[in-house]
Amino acid sequence: MTNTPRLALSALLAGALAATVALATPALAAGAATAIKVVEGGEGGGPMTLTLEPATVKAGPAVFNVHNDAVSEEHEMIVVRLKSADQPIPLDTAKHRVNEKELKSLGEVEDLKPGKDGTLKANLKAGTYLVFCNIKGHYEAGMQNKLTVTK
Repeated sequence: MTNTPRLALSALLAGALAATVALATPALAAGAATAIKVVEGGEGGGPMTLTLEPATVKAGPAVFNVHNDAVSEEHEMIVVRLKSADQPIPLDTAKHRVNEKELKSLGEVEDLKPGKDGTLKANLKAGTYLVFCNIKGHYEAGMQNKLTVTK
């Protein structure tokens, strides 16, 4: 038996495999979620922080990887889409909390113990988002940041 049929079959299989990889790769890349690192820090009575890395991302699926860097303070992370970059935030000063019912929430990571991590998956559209902790007094103490999502 000659090697010609085997070579032809090998070439056909190699071509089919290459075509499958070429077709699958763009689909995988297009569906990949953008990772956004969120680090929350601060203790009661002192300044509180919430950092985003990166602070600007492209529209599409995203995963917020949240870390509570505090030693003793519990935090949470809420993501809301704002109508505009300068939209006033509905702060209830008597309760020292943002009135979440007046905002469009994409979800939250709640009850994040010191040193712990959490994740939130969201599909982001172009616009401005507010990322914040809404435990009593934390927003006012600085646990907030804006995320810009481009097309």
